Amino acid sequence: MKRDKQNQRSDLPAQIAKAIRDSILEGHLTADDRLPSESDLAETFEVSRPTVREALKRLAAQSLIRTERGAFGGAFVRRLSYGEAQAQHATTSTLLLSINEVDFKVACEARYAMEKSCTALAAQRRSADDLAAMRAEIHRQSQPELSDEAFCASDVALHRALVDAASNPILSYQLAGAVEAMQPLMNMITFSARSRGHIVQLHTRLADAIEARDATGADAVLAELERYTLELGERFIAARQSNA
Repeated sequence: MKRDKQNQRSDLPAQIAKAIRDSILEGHLTADDRLPSESDLAETFEVSRPTVREALKRLAAQSLIRTERGAFGGAFVRRLSYGEAQAQHATTSTLLLSINEVDFKVACEARYAMEKSCTALAAQRRSADDLAAMRAEIHRQSQPELSDEAFCASDVALHRALVDAASNPILSYQLAGAVEAMQPLMNMITFSARSRGHIVQLHTRLADAIEARDATGADAVLAELERYTLELGERFIAARQSNA
């Protein structure tokens, strides 16, 4: 019983942080709103100010609040940008796929299914800058002296440019995990066996389809990329198993 009470006391900062986090997620507190002072929060939750301070540190670590000093300072609900959210989402997805064993075929299926969801919008809305970004990566991939690591990074950048061409920040955020996490996983497995020339050819056709506003053609190229990636992945996995 004594230990349970001690655990409850030690969990107080987490409980307070969750209560404030829930208020933010439920819309009771919105971006740039000022939180009550530490003393007011301590009184509300019937805890000490150091306990409140620890709870606020946890919220800051989650990028939910920011603190400012001075007469008009305090703790404020932080306005999270799409760019920051995408980076966090990609990092979480990468960790998830790295720590948990994910079937290559499942990852490949998910990644291309999600990427195809934005091709129609990308073909409709692509800008000159979007096309330039894709063409720049294709040119980079064509350089014979490019390292495997740099080629893989360029591969990710090209597909990210395709996603961003849809001009929908929510889609870009949702697909960040697919492009930034699953694509490197596939590159790691297939880079040694794939033909760079074939990849460049497919990427060129993909960019051509997006430039021509041909969503069906872009989907067809992505389907070819998916088949090629699956073929290489299955060949790699079979070879590894036979050598085990």
